[in-house]
Amino acid sequence: MQTALAKPPQKRQVIFLAILLFLWGADSKAIRYSIPEETESGYSVANLAKDLGLRVGELATRGARIHHKGSKQLLQLDVKTGKLLLQEKLDREVLCGATEPCVLHFQLLLENPVQLFQVDVQLTDVNDHSPEFLDREMILRIPESAQPGTVFALKSAQDLDMGSNSVQNYTISPNSYFRVAIHNRGDGRKYPELVLDKALDREEESELHLTLTALDGGAPPRSGTVIVRIEVVDINDNAPEFLQSLYEVQVPENSPINSLVLVVSAKDLDAGTHGSVVYSLFEGDEISQPFVIHEKTGEIRLQRALDFEATQYYNVEIVATDSGGFSGKCTVAIEVVDVNDNAPELTMSTLSSSIPENSPETVVAIFSVSDPDSGDNGRMVCSIQNNLPFFLKPTFENFYTLVTERPLDRESRAEYNITITVTDLGSPRLNTQHNITVLISDVNDNAPAFSQTSYTLLVQENNQPALHIGSVSATDRDSGTNAQITYSLLPNQDLNLPLASLVSINADNGQLFALRALDFEALQAFEFRVGATDQGSPALSSQALVRVVVLDDNDNSPFVLYPMQNASAPCTELVPRAAEQGYLVTKVVAVDGDSGQNAWLSYQLLKATEPGLFGVWAHNGEVRTTRLLSERDAARHRLVVLVKDNGEPPLSASVTLHVLLVDGFSQPFLPLPEEAPERAQGDSLTVYLVIALASVSSLFLFSVLVFVVVRVCRRRRVDSQGVYSMPEGHFPGHLVDVSGTGTLSQSYQYEVFLTRDSGNSDFKFLKPVYPILPPQSAREEN
Repeated sequence: MQTALAKPPQKRQVIFLAILLFLWGADSKAIRYSIPEETESGYSVANLAKDLGLRVGELATRGARIHHKGSKQLLQLDVKTGKLLLQEKLDREVLCGATEPCVLHFQLLLENPVQLFQVDVQLTDVNDHSPEFLDREMILRIPESAQPGTVFALKSAQDLDMGSNSVQNYTISPNSYFRVAIHNRGDGRKYPELVLDKALDREEESELHLTLTALDGGAPPRSGTVIVRIEVVDINDNAPEFLQSLYEVQVPENSPINSLVLVVSAKDLDAGTHGSVVYSLFEGDEISQPFVIHEKTGEIRLQRALDFEATQYYNVEIVATDSGGFSGKCTVAIEVVDVNDNAPELTMSTLSSSIPENSPETVVAIFSVSDPDSGDNGRMVCSIQNNLPFFLKPTFENFYTLVTERPLDRESRAEYNITITVTDLGSPRLNTQHNITVLISDVNDNAPAFSQTSYTLLVQENNQPALHIGSVSATDRDSGTNAQITYSLLPNQDLNLPLASLVSINADNGQLFALRALDFEALQAFEFRVGATDQGSPALSSQALVRVVVLDDNDNSPFVLYPMQNASAPCTELVPRAAEQGYLVTKVVAVDGDSGQNAWLSYQLLKATEPGLFGVWAHNGEVRTTRLLSERDAARHRLVVLVKDNGEPPLSASVTLHVLLVDGFSQPFLPLPEEAPERAQGDSLTVYLVIALASVSSLFLFSVLVFVVVRVCRRRRVDSQGVYSMPEGHFPGHLVDVSGTGTLSQSYQYEVFLTRDSGNSDFKFLKPVYPILPPQSAREEN
């Protein structure tokens, strides 16, 4: 057994992906072995691991396998021991026919990293075939006038073996008339001729039966025999002769059946029946030969399709025989011309049906191409579509790799249909296409994206707990678990806002729920952030701002600040009888904890002791006289004022006013001159009034201090929670805006207080500050 390494090695590098990417180099090395044919299966041809300098077990770890053109596997590789074993018994004649030397070409493919080695196994011939004659009997018609030394052609024996194992010698059974002469053809084969040593005498012996034996050069030699029957005929002293001893012609392999190949011609100098020539194929018959000759005209025609890839040359021997048995022979050398009748073939070795996105240059497939035609008909080029991010890279002896030219994005395109086209350079050009589908697997490279950067949700106050107030939505361009989104509430930066007790979010669909009833008067709006996180590794997330605006509901009745209804003693308003029409008696001051039109208040006089004497302004609650007072008017009056908001449905409150008509503020009660006890009672009442005024002044000063403290605290709290805007627009003419200074007369001033009721609602109220009026006499003087 001989081993030879082809020189020099060709080094190439390709990139191959096997879960992880790494650089590999492919060294092309040709290793040649020689084994005799007919060796039993399981025979160890060689130890490839040892010859390639690889360690034991490295073939298995690197995914080694044998690649052979064709579907039948002739050799197998034991990756554990590195031995190259015969898969079955090999027959050189079946695999190679007449081709010599008989070399089987294989490739050893290492996949991790990719590396190719050329392995050539030469099959040497053994003498396993005996020579065989195509005919059971040869018939020679020899005229008796044949002279000693005349040569007669004999048909050669066929031996499928090559070299020294083919036919090497011919012998004939002992006789006194003939011997065998052996000659060599141009292709090295030997053929016999029958030589006449002694003149024949038909009258003495008209027919001879001889045995021709063909011997090959094997040890021991094999043989084959045929009976040569010689018929002695009468004298015919001229044999046919061809115009040429050698004819050469070229025939395209796609020539149609029955097409004319060549016309041969032979002449016989004899006359009559001895000069008539019949043409025939000297060796073979119509079944084994693709040609047929017309026995009269010498036209050689095609009777079976030619195949350049199977047989490229034919040597046909033509015999011209006259009626006397003399014959002449010529050789027709027919060359089959190749035409491009075979499309290229593509054999896929490795294919990755899925590759991850965002990966650098990646090997998708490894394949080989072949074309059995010759010349330009067998030269091939490979290509793929131009609009794809892939390219083909040649590696080793018609092996190619399909590689990505840049990182791919699954979100832009998740699947590629690649058509590999292999085209030969023949005329016309033939091509083969192979379609593969490459799927791009997802990588978590896209964060969830909300449909809006911010959401505004409107919620009516006094809602039911667990009310669905809205939803947020986010999408992820990734797929699978990388696109599964979980929603969550993000920690709030405002520590004073109890976000966890206000809202919750459904982690699966982003629906938001109010956990408890909201109160507009306590909290008009609040903001928080929600997060959307995918399930990828590592997980990606995004945020969105959600603003919840609480809408006001008419759930607060008007609250009367003045006059105070919970006082221990009712407040009495003093009105001088000299007051003119439109005199301001007092002002009913009320507030509403609601906002907007729910806080727009209107006033009306519901009841009066004397209708028509007093009236209430609807838009500001001022109580004024509607006419001049007279002596006939009662001194005490009771007024009931109704305060109503503009909500739907409207809510209202009522207040009772006590009005006392006096002649002057210095003498609120006019005593009778003749009644001294009543005067004493009037003096006592004056003292009470002075004490009451002093108490009211003290209470007023205390209220101012409380107002300042509460105001400062409320401003700090409002600044921390944000300013809640009031509804825009003008108030109706019949309503009063309690948020401003109102439309009070210039003789009144109000202090604004901010307080909180038991329901945790903020209210504003006004406290009137009464001016110190001069006595009636002084006013009259002015």
